[in-house]
Amino acid sequence: MSTQVETPLLVSQYETIKRIRAFEDKSISLFQDGIVPGFTHAYCGQEAVAVGVCSALEPGDRVGSNHRGHGHILARGADSSKMLAEILGKRDGYLQGMGGELHIMDASINILGANGIVGAGIPIAVGAALSDRLQGNDNVTVSFFGEGATSEGYFSEAVNLAAIWDLPVVFICENNLYGEFTPASEVVAGEIYKRAEGFGIPGVRVDGQDVVAVNEATRTAVERARGGEGPTLIEAMTYRWYGHFYGEEALTGDYKYRSDEEIADWKTNRDPVKLTRDRILQEGLADEAELDAIDKAIDEEMESASQFAQQSPEPPPEQALDFLYSARIPGPADAAKEL
Repeated sequence: MSTQVETPLLVSQYETIKRIRAFEDKSISLFQDGIVPGFTHAYCGQEAVAVGVCSALEPGDRVGSNHRGHGHILARGADSSKMLAEILGKRDGYLQGMGGELHIMDASINILGANGIVGAGIPIAVGAALSDRLQGNDNVTVSFFGEGATSEGYFSEAVNLAAIWDLPVVFICENNLYGEFTPASEVVAGEIYKRAEGFGIPGVRVDGQDVVAVNEATRTAVERARGGEGPTLIEAMTYRWYGHFYGEEALTGDYKYRSDEEIADWKTNRDPVKLTRDRILQEGLADEAELDAIDKAIDEEMESASQFAQQSPEPPPEQALDFLYSARIPGPADAAKEL
């Protein structure tokens, strides 16, 4: 009788981190080839946050994303082929090509959806948490957003409501230091994680490049939320490798708001792919050959996803008016007419 050897959590996390990086590299390559309509908001550099958080969740837990959401959705288990098809605006994408890269969702794995409006996903997540509370289950909802969203009214209103009702939600602020072209230090006052104190909930800051640290902080917050003790605010310090959207240089010209030295330092010394791989090797959880095999399998997966997405048909023109309205539900006025 054979026994199945369980993959160490850190190795599994590395595989997902690597999958997100390879997916974004592929989407950038397709953009460079002129195949992606519009721009793409790459998640490169922030992978450890999504993976650390999502690997702390149960299948019934929900995830609310934002405009830089590819990593969150892949970390939750989404299909890379369907995601890439959606980015290309194709019929076989998650939303049949009508959502694009900013609005990918998959209800079957409890992804509430990415959101193109800064901060708008936060109250959606709180609403999902309230729904779970009213239904009497023990699911937890996670809400991802950037540091810029903390200056939006959505943030304060939603966190306040979640706090006073002790809702099972975990707020994940991915502080990548820049809001579009503006340093956060110039427009965001104080330290974000300390804002939790004003709402009477725990606030924690973690190294967003360390998947283990993110995972441990999230597990504590999820356990607290699932136990009925309310929300937690986690600020994960991280960094996006590329512009606010890939290709911003074409619109901004010579305008540079980050130094080459700063970008190179984060890429060289704070790369979550390399940091996670090095940790696995140091702890003896896998060897170079095993990790190389993971890398090779993921590269093949992305090639297959690219072919699938490019070969997928374009949505027919008549589909443009589909999915705009739900079916009308008869109400009291209809009953009165029948009398």
